[in-house]
Amino acid sequence: MSSKPKLAFLGLGVMGRPMAAHLVRAGYDVAIYNRTAARADALQTALTAEGLKAAVGKTPAEAAAGRDIVIVCVGNDNDLEQVLSDQDGALSAMQAGSTLIDHTTVSPDMARKATEWCTAKDIAAVDAPVSGGQAGAENGALAIMCGGTDDAFATAEPIMQAYGKTIVHIGQAGAGQTAKMANQMCIAGALGGLSEAVRLVQASGVDADKVLSAISGGAAQSWQMENRWKTMVADEFDFGFAIDWMRKDLAYALQEADRLGLESPVTQLVDRLYADVQALEGGARQDTSALIRRLPR
Repeated sequence: MSSKPKLAFLGLGVMGRPMAAHLVRAGYDVAIYNRTAARADALQTALTAEGLKAAVGKTPAEAAAGRDIVIVCVGNDNDLEQVLSDQDGALSAMQAGSTLIDHTTVSPDMARKATEWCTAKDIAAVDAPVSGGQAGAENGALAIMCGGTDDAFATAEPIMQAYGKTIVHIGQAGAGQTAKMANQMCIAGALGGLSEAVRLVQASGVDADKVLSAISGGAAQSWQMENRWKTMVADEFDFGFAIDWMRKDLAYALQEADRLGLESPVTQLVDRLYADVQALEGGARQDTSALIRRLPR
């Protein structure tokens, strides 16, 4: 255990909490921090019940002090800037030669800015947004898309293996975020088609389970179909990746597409439909598959 780097994990939401727990179970010395302190205390209690432990920092700086690698998983650009660069932010305590791994989905500009802050302090940085949702985090089976130097990625990859199934180095700083944008655009399009297909099946009165069996082995097959068809048919949405977060991600994607002079009519349409679902009772925090609620039976 002494040969393992000492870690800090900042951000213990539905994704960060299981990711941090995987690291502790893998034998790493981990200090944890969350802006809502009760979440850090709850994780510490849960780990103690397993005979494990994690130190709890009262600030990002306290958690990051003396750590070889600091891992962040928060909500958006502003959250990342706050946890890194505020007066008691992690960068104020990180030492030269350490590494930052950022799992937050942020804009490419924010990813590049964070890398610049790190470079100025001789800290390596990897932007490493994830895909796979809460289930992927809990099962240690996330897809992780990474931007940064070869050396930074080489340092980060063994750590991420504790919760990642597919880990790919895409390119330099910001490249991981570009890949995540593409990922979210694909999901949006898939769920748009899936929602219309489910409503067609329901309106026709045919057996939805048999339709799933018939089409899931062919060209229409997708992760969304395999994992969300049955819950969409059953009108079950109180789990998974919230529509609020999906719209945040799609906003970054649409901004980047506009910067590149591209048209994104499908993503724009699905984003508008998600805005309608946000306005429905409970819609904002429901899984992205709740897109189907926008389509009346």
